[in-house]
Amino acid sequence: MNARDRQQRAVDSETITGILRRVIAENGRDHIRGYAFAIACLIVVAATTGFTAWIMETVINEAFANRRADIVLVICVAIFGAFVLRGLATYGQAVALSKIGNNIVARYQRRLYAHLMALSVGYFHEHRSAQLAAKVSQNVSGIRDVLNMTVTSIARDFLTLVGLVGVMFSKDWLLSLIVFFVAPPLLLGLRYISKRLRLATREAVEVNSRVLGAMQETIQGITIVKAFTMENELRRKVETIIDRAENRANRIARLSERTAPMTETFAGLAISSVLAYAAFRTIYSNIPPGAFFAFVTALLMAYDPARRLARLQVSLERAAVNARMIYEILDTVPHQRDRPDATELKLGEATVELRDVRFAYGNGEEILKGVSFRAEGGKTTALVGPSGAGKSTIISLIPRFYDPAAGQILIDGQDIAGVTKQSLRNGLAYVSQQPYLFEGSIRDNIRYGRPDATDAEIEEAARLAYAHDFILAQPEGYDTPVGEHGVTLSGGQRQRLSIARALVRNAPILLLDEATSALDTESEAAVQKALEQAMSGRTVIVIAHRLSTVVNADKIVVMKDGTVVEEGSHEELARRTDGLYARLHNLQGGSADLPDEAKIL
Repeated sequence: MNARDRQQRAVDSETITGILRRVIAENGRDHIRGYAFAIACLIVVAATTGFTAWIMETVINEAFANRRADIVLVICVAIFGAFVLRGLATYGQAVALSKIGNNIVARYQRRLYAHLMALSVGYFHEHRSAQLAAKVSQNVSGIRDVLNMTVTSIARDFLTLVGLVGVMFSKDWLLSLIVFFVAPPLLLGLRYISKRLRLATREAVEVNSRVLGAMQETIQGITIVKAFTMENELRRKVETIIDRAENRANRIARLSERTAPMTETFAGLAISSVLAYAAFRTIYSNIPPGAFFAFVTALLMAYDPARRLARLQVSLERAAVNARMIYEILDTVPHQRDRPDATELKLGEATVELRDVRFAYGNGEEILKGVSFRAEGGKTTALVGPSGAGKSTIISLIPRFYDPAAGQILIDGQDIAGVTKQSLRNGLAYVSQQPYLFEGSIRDNIRYGRPDATDAEIEEAARLAYAHDFILAQPEGYDTPVGEHGVTLSGGQRQRLSIARALVRNAPILLLDEATSALDTESEAAVQKALEQAMSGRTVIVIAHRLSTVVNADKIVVMKDGTVVEEGSHEELARRTDGLYARLHNLQGGSADLPDEAKIL
């Protein structure tokens, strides 16, 4: 059993009481006034409900049996006042609990987002983003429901039931015992249902997250879906998942609603027994009906809170499953916490050095097998080699998206494992091979590189990335919304905005992971000129498919199968007739571009 399975089993075994205790500990103190007000209102609801049943004896005996006109007005005013007071109290508690619940949901959404931002890149590679988002959106309300159901059940339903039961015992204790004789079997049946419901609810949430995830992925990849006529295949796949979700939902419905025939059956047995006993006693013993009517009124009014309390464990079980799944995320320990003695990175020449670095993704095959090289400060180092050589992995290790299994990565002699990630990444600018734009305007997306950048600095970065002209051609210029993932822009335009975002950061170390891979020849030439200016005075580590991108690099590091096989300048490596770089360079006849089957960069 792996660590993730052990963690999930531990969370699943946590009782409702444990979940409730944790939720109260995290939220109770901040909302104590709101809950106190809501509980006070619910106590009023319970008291007025009990009063309505209690006064029925006076109504029947005094108003109808004894025909006392003088007391009718007092009784009517009292009943009217009780209903008005109950209505106001019901409104007050509903609004108070809604405000508290909305605040709790918002609080956990903020907390989840902050926690997700603290998790490593590896966590998101292990969990599909669409399904993770679906789980969060489905389950975050479980925290609120656990608290609100507990408060309303204790302060309203339980107190109402206690008050009404008190009225019942005060009017006729023997009838009350008859009613409670049927309670134990009902409680045992509900407990059995709640246990079965726990597993069914978790399965339903998992399947529903897959449904939402599949739909989200289809929408995001709709161009590929249409281009490869994948509609029918994906439709069948999603329909299969939807069928599973429907079956799980039907199972939950069967389990949840199984409480209805149980409670109705037991309630019918209790009420019919009471009516039979009371009717025969009134007929043969000539006992005044007032107490009996008050008892029956209390019994009928007690049915709803008793039914809600009977279903409480079932409802709490479902809410607790949702809460548990949220806590599974919140309890995930970040893989890359800063060390307690971590220091701020101090940058000078910004020299980057790898010493015998080894790395594997998870438990997979080792990707880097003792990689060592030095990228001199203020100079450009190019990483080249066949696909799968480990070039992009190195780019991912420098910002500590992952930590190496062995070896060291040093910047100006400082092991990056011993510095804070914030200070490390503040000294880096990064351009990935897959440009990503966020919701907002073009200006906003460039400004993410440095939030305090001025409009003038943003426009200057766009000029350096040769993006200024096409930005001005947009309907609203720099304020043009980019659409989801920048869908309204071409691949080359998105990449140039990504480069502009890196340039405006003005960091001493620049990481380019195939930064020109999405550009056409004309755009690449323009951006290459911009990058040459941006590289000046910076430490640059660059990966590229085309030799033309790296021929002017100060150093070229040639990689193959996770190891460094050659180092040197373009001229030095090209003269080594037996070297990998020279063979590939000769294969393309010295031209700027390799044919597709021979590209290694």
